[in-house]
Amino acid sequence: MHSIANSRLLSGMLAALLMFAGLSDLTGKALDSRFGRRTAWIAGALSGLLGGLVGNQGGIRSAALLGFDVNRQAFVATATGIGLIVDGARMPVHLVTELEPLVQIWPTILLLGVAVVVGTVIGERILRSIPEHWFRVSVAGMILGLGAFTLYRTFS
Repeated sequence: MHSIANSRLLSGMLAALLMFAGLSDLTGKALDSRFGRRTAWIAGALSGLLGGLVGNQGGIRSAALLGFDVNRQAFVATATGIGLIVDGARMPVHLVTELEPLVQIWPTILLLGVAVVVGTVIGERILRSIPEHWFRVSVAGMILGLGAFTLYRTFS
């Protein structure tokens, strides 16, 4: 599907969606329309499809998660869990197609793995200290920034 779709159009759509989601949450408009069960399935399917086509699933996943009234710990845990599932599905493909280059950089992979664990421990402590409101504002601001950056990169 990616090969027949216009990647500039898809990237522009992603940028617009990210900017809309970020602005909606920053202005409080998103609070008026939280996702119900049916909308959640549709948002999940569309965010997965668009994220997969464009190659930027993290931003669109976070934008979709803002549509739910979940606390910051549940937000981070859900995003992390989904990321692990996606990466778990990707890794066998990388191992089959890129095994030799991966073996050559095993020290870097090990170092990055340790950094992930250390970063997770530190991040969890920082997350506990951030008030719920400021967490949502920060995520919405980052999503808005990602959308603006994606739009800039798409058409520059």
